[in-house]
Formats: sequence, structure tokens, C-alpha cells
Amino acid sequence: MEPTEDTTDATRAASTDENQGEADTDEADPGADGWDEELPKPTVDAAERLTRLAREAVDEAEAEAYREDRGDRLADHGFTARVREDDDTLVCYPDEWMEDGTVQIDRIEDTDRAVEVSLSGPGDPDDWSEIEEHNAALVERVAEEHDETHAANARAFADFMGNHYARPMDSADADEVREFLDEYFPRNAWPSEEQRDAVRASVRYVFEAADERTPL
Repeated sequence: MEPTEDTTDATRAASTDENQGEADTDEADPGADGWDEELPKPTVDAAERLTRLAREAVDEAEAEAYREDRGDRLADHGFTARVREDDDTLVCYPDEWMEDGTVQIDRIEDTDRAVEVSLSGPGDPDDWSEIEEHNAALVERVAEEHDETHAANARAFADFMGNHYARPMDSADADEVREFLDEYFPRNAWPSEEQRDAVRASVRYVFEAADERTPL
């Protein structure tokens, strides 16, 4: 089972009391992509992906391997992760905030250092262009490695994940893949018989193109 944070409202409470009335004069300049967090975005994305994979894993040893991979990646930047169950959120904390798996409120000087990622519902629609670019690259890779039928199915999957969830295809969990296969694809993709026969393989090829485990 995924470890959970013992003090779920620690950073929220600290944020309420923190430096009220004072202006922050030492903010980092956002990069070209608007990301200005201390923890690099690729690391946050990887932590989210590995958390989702751990949840989907049938075997506990596999789930633990995903969590260890997540922990190692975050540790490289001096962070650790917990899942806040009350609102289904992945929270990445600086290591120095933690003691025995619990956030120590008296150690928090800047709550903005923590990074939170919702694990339920859609992603941020403002990121749609970046998501579409990522998904389009996966579609192109499927087209290069397989054929037009699989590429067309991959494109339909990209539209489903991008338009309905505002997320990359390779972040889809088992429920979302089933929703695509059972509901979206037959109703919205106008598939040929050849496409219908190939669609499960097509989805698998998408995850292979992203070097990710297929949640089927």
C-alpha cells in the first residue's frame, strides 16, 4: 500500500501562518516553460508517473519497485514523496522537513518549496499545447515502427487523453484505457474493422513508444 502522510494538513497550516503581510522579494525567475519550482518538472512528472504505476501494479514487489524508483529520483534533488489520501494528492517535500516519515511544521520556512500533483481528475487545460506535442510525437513513433492502422488508433487515443483528461497518453491508468477502448473508441473514432481488431495492440504500442508499462 502507498505510504501516506501522517500530518496531512501540515503544509496547509504552515502556509496560513507563514510571513503574513510580507512580500516575497526573492522569487525565482520562471523558465521558458513557466516552471519555476525548485524541483525540476521532469522529476515531478516522473514521480507522478511512478506513483500511478505503483497504484496499478498487481504485484506488491512491483509496486514497491516503482516507489523505490520514485524515491531515488526525488532524493537526487533532496526531496521525498507522500500521498495525501484525503484529497488524493502526491506531495513532494524537501527532505529537511521530514522526521520519521512525518512533516515537522517548525522546520517549514517556505511552503512553496513543496510540489503538489493531483492524482485524480483531469490535468491542467493550460498545458494542452505541451501535452499535444508530446502525444503527437508518440503517434509519429507508432507510425514509424508499425503501420497506418496503429497510427490512426494512437491518434484517437491521443485525442481522448488530450481532450478529455488534458494528460499525456502514457499517463493513462487502467480505468482510462478501458474507458477509451469500451466507450470513446467505438463511438467517436469511426474505426474500420481493421482498426477495431488492432486497437488493443495499438494502445500497447503507444506505451512501448514511451518506454512505459502498459496498464492493460
